[in-house]
Amino acid sequence: MPAQSKLEVVAEIKDRFTDAGSVLLVDYRGLSVKAVSDLRRKIKDVDASMVVYKNTLTEIAMRELALPSMHALLEGPTAFVFTGADPVAPAKALADFAKENPALEMKGGLVQNQVIDADGLKALASLPSREELLAKLLGTISNPLRGLVTVLSGPARGLVTALDGLQQQKAAA
Repeated sequence: MPAQSKLEVVAEIKDRFTDAGSVLLVDYRGLSVKAVSDLRRKIKDVDASMVVYKNTLTEIAMRELALPSMHALLEGPTAFVFTGADPVAPAKALADFAKENPALEMKGGLVQNQVIDADGLKALASLPSREELLAKLLGTISNPLRGLVTVLSGPARGLVTALDGLQQQKAAA
């Protein structure tokens, strides 16, 4: 029979996995305490949280939740970054931090119930943020409307130009 404390940790892990939009995994070996604190602060700034759990307890929780196995990623010291709805901003924060601190190794993660490897996590970090994508979408939607307004205002603008030309011609005469 497992210890009560381990059962509580497994329940906490299950709650975290259930509430998180995505879970990103990093190896923090070789980072100083100050660097880990800086990483936690940067992760918190993008609405995510970083927690360290035992790999075996995480595997148990994932198995109980019927999530895909991340056994290959759960080797060595692993920190779990639990994200909200947008996994891109925390992935970017991790990638930026890894550039400054090469000791941080991006392992992979679980994004929309799909396991991704380190390359997938780096690709996720290279995507534009949600806000950038929304701005591009808004621009794409508004461009045809702007063109329509320009075309529709053309005859009126032509009439005003012609009337202005007539007025200047009569004033000159």
